[in-house]
Amino acid sequence: MSYCLNPRCPKPENADNNIKFCQTCGSKLLLKERYRAIKPIGQGGFGITFLAVDEDKPSKPRCVIKQFYPQAQGTNTLQKAVELFTQEAMRLDELGKHPQIPELLAYFTQDDRQFLVQEFIDGQNLAQESAQNGAFNETQIRQLLNELLSVLQFCHQRQVIHRDIKPENIIRRASTNELVLVDFGAAKIASNAALNQTGTSIGSPEYVAPEQIRGKAIFASDIYSLGATCIRLLTERSPFDSYDINNDTWIWRQYLKTPLNEQLGKVLDKMLESIPVRRYQTVEEVLKDLHKQPHIAATPPKSAKPTIQPPPTSPPTVVIKPPSQIDFELEELKTQFLGSNKPQKNIQPQPTSQPSSKSQIDEELEELKKKYLGNNNS
Repeated sequence: MSYCLNPRCPKPENADNNIKFCQTCGSKLLLKERYRAIKPIGQGGFGITFLAVDEDKPSKPRCVIKQFYPQAQGTNTLQKAVELFTQEAMRLDELGKHPQIPELLAYFTQDDRQFLVQEFIDGQNLAQESAQNGAFNETQIRQLLNELLSVLQFCHQRQVIHRDIKPENIIRRASTNELVLVDFGAAKIASNAALNQTGTSIGSPEYVAPEQIRGKAIFASDIYSLGATCIRLLTERSPFDSYDINNDTWIWRQYLKTPLNEQLGKVLDKMLESIPVRRYQTVEEVLKDLHKQPHIAATPPKSAKPTIQPPPTSPPTVVIKPPSQIDFELEELKTQFLGSNKPQKNIQPQPTSQPSSKSQIDEELEELKKKYLGNNNS
């Protein structure tokens, strides 16, 4: 089938896939004499996306045609719109060199309409994957963040803000299983002048940061949208339904399908801050917190203390009680009795010098002890 790209055509479907002109309105069916649209596969505020084939190649590989409307870019004249389109085309051509961004095949204007032709990514988008397999778990969300944050880092370094991150615009490539960020039609070049002036609000409302709704998208706006995408995949609910508007707070945790590490939850909370300055400002900040999370979770500080805390060895030392009253008094008598022998102290190590003296003292002490103990026993 051939699909007419004239937006005003009353019957755009053409059964014959070999004809060059629409049988209803007479418009050209081949773009640049090579790209033929087969059917529409998506539509948004920025234009329509079509599945197409490249007839210039023998294998007729599939590709994607995106048709843009000049008025959707917030410009007053067609000339200005073409200007902006050309600037964007140059930037997106650079982005197309990333393996997780569709390759750019062509940018052009035909019949006063703007078109972009991109590589077709064969696979399911994450909205379809979630509908088929259910809610994402923590491992899947970590993988999503790691892969997509690196793509955003690549874009932001080239001053491009995607502005339309959502599950539908993330496709898992069937051949490699890697995630691909698509639909750069809403992307904006973040020049200093552009960041300081209000523009057109673009993006899907459920996933758009508050400042972007007011037409002032910044790099952190993409971080917010990626966070909202994670919430949607974790809860299988619209981000709108995971936010308590009366209390101005996110309540997504109560809708979780599987348990989530609290540290990862804090990362998502910071990605979703409604006030931009409280949000992560750069992708690097998110990655830093995300990567240190497993290390924190693996060290349980509380489990180490119980093994150190109970020291049962100190109480037994207290069991050695002070000497008894008898021993104390005998020791006292001994010191008194030996008082006269103090000058002999230096000679004490020589046991042969006073053998009789010592034994006599001991005998007398023994007699005293017996006498004392005998009185006590009576």
